[in-house]
Amino acid sequence: MSDQTVALEHAAERLSARFPEVPREDIDRLVEEHSEEYDDAPVKDFVPVLVEHDVKAELRESAESASERE
Repeated sequence: MSDQTVALEHAAERLSARFPEVPREDIDRLVEEHSEEYDDAPVKDFVPVLVEHDVKAELRESAESASERE
């Protein structure tokens, strides 16, 4: 397993702990989707941090939208 794969797995674990209402499978899917956006990035060192930030923003946005509909 590469360092980036391990870092992405740790990011998914942190996101799962922060958003327990979201199934882990959904978080894993989002992490994978967002990490693919950085496949062509010339520098890969910060990809896990960027992916975690992107997924966190998406989950927050989804939660806010859901609470507005209630």
